[in-house]
Amino acid sequence: MNVLISEVGPRDGLQNISAIMPTEAKKAWIDAAFLAGVSEIEVGSFVPPRLLPQLADTAEIVSYARRIKGLTVAALVPNRMGAENAIKAGAHKITLPLSCSESHSKANLRRTHAEVLEEARQIAALISDLPEKERPHFEGSLSTAFGCTLEGHVPEEKVVELGIALMEAGCDEVGLADTTGYANPASVRRLIEKVWAAVGEDALTGIHLHNTRGLGLANAYAAFETGLRTFDSSLGGLGGCPFAPGASGNLVTEDLVYMFEAMGVSTGIDLEKLFGVRTLVQDALKDDDFYGFTPEAGLPLNFTPAKVSGVTSRTIGANS
Repeated sequence: MNVLISEVGPRDGLQNISAIMPTEAKKAWIDAAFLAGVSEIEVGSFVPPRLLPQLADTAEIVSYARRIKGLTVAALVPNRMGAENAIKAGAHKITLPLSCSESHSKANLRRTHAEVLEEARQIAALISDLPEKERPHFEGSLSTAFGCTLEGHVPEEKVVELGIALMEAGCDEVGLADTTGYANPASVRRLIEKVWAAVGEDALTGIHLHNTRGLGLANAYAAFETGLRTFDSSLGGLGGCPFAPGASGNLVTEDLVYMFEAMGVSTGIDLEKLFGVRTLVQDALKDDDFYGFTPEAGLPLNFTPAKVSGVTSRTIGANS
């Protein structure tokens, strides 16, 4: 594949709706998404159930998804304790969010920048003590990187500074996140290049975009043109951020996959099967809104995807 689409709906999508999706329905979602060609899924978040009861079963979901050979199982962790639980459950990848807006950091994690960076150092030390084959990939997410509904403008220099600090704390990479939907194509290009100049291109490969103001796909294309190859998105555009007022609307997985495939850029995902996943999840979340132009309009006549080889032969098997 030419780009990696990381499905974040089971975490970022479900955390921002009131309904609690049954555990078995989540498992069916993950199975169906994998069979459609999705190779990385953020399946949950290791936060206290009293804060996000929608994700109270994350440990069980991680353990379940871990059995699928070929699937990268990702999870969000707010601190060292969350990381310990994610590692125990078997997550391949863990992400610690560091909001570049300190006001958002206090609202989201109840921690200052300095405190989150200390958590990052502790998590990195925890991982380094594990046998090499058991170490999850550790990402530090630069949240609210393009602006904040609580503070407004976030200086790009602050984003770069925090990106450097996360790498120095022991993260394997950093990611940019447009938590509030403030990004535009020009700011996406500019910030990628500034962070690359500070930490190196290998340390920033992915971006998490919201479609709050309708610029999600334009921003994804700008990031792709600049050189990023990993993109977070949510089935049906579910979710957003409960601690950033007005920041609803994740980038729609179906539309993102269609854009790349129509461009001749392979995602490895079968769109028709992905539409089937959408129907499955809609049936489980009947009272929630789903977005996306592509699943509503359907594929164009004689549409030829960039590449679907290998997708149809996928089966659910034991992971290593």
